[in-house]
Amino acid sequence: MNPKLLLLPVLGSLLLTAAGSTVASGSPPRRAVTTPAKKPMHASTRHVSPLLVRRLRRTVWHWQAVMGIRRRAHVKGELHTTRALRYWRRQARYVSHLAARPPHKRGWQCIHRFEGSWRDSGDPYWGGLQMDRGFMRTYAPGALLRRGWANRWTALEQMWVAERAHRSGRGYWPWPNTARSCGLI
Repeated sequence: MNPKLLLLPVLGSLLLTAAGSTVASGSPPRRAVTTPAKKPMHASTRHVSPLLVRRLRRTVWHWQAVMGIRRRAHVKGELHTTRALRYWRRQARYVSHLAARPPHKRGWQCIHRFEGSWRDSGDPYWGGLQMDRGFMRTYAPGALLRRGWANRWTALEQMWVAERAHRSGRGYWPWPNTARSCGLI
């Protein structure tokens, strides 16, 4: 007789006796241990302060206006969602990165060195680049003008207003003597 054919019924009977002994012992069959599934964190389940999102959005829009970026960033949806918070944080980082690097920063710093303090409030010229009222009204966005003259703006804001004048075609000519001594004209 073939030993392989004999092996199959022997294995079957062993399995039946093993199954019968666990049932006869009265212990319930073992179940696989499972951990409770964690619920995914959706945008609606986490509380986000809309005040924080509004402040980030206001900062982004302020620097976009100062730099002369015409198209405002926007996101559709509620302000209290994590999606909105992530979006405005990313935009604020990006705009801050851009704002810290005006295209002609070295030129503006050289002019400032010969002109005055960034906080200079002497009439008729204000700020580190000595801007007069007409210059500020022409090239400064409304958000800056609401804060007052150039002596109340940060150095970067003053440089960006000067950069807007530079882009409009005026170049460094509002500061002819200083720009000449800096080698810009």
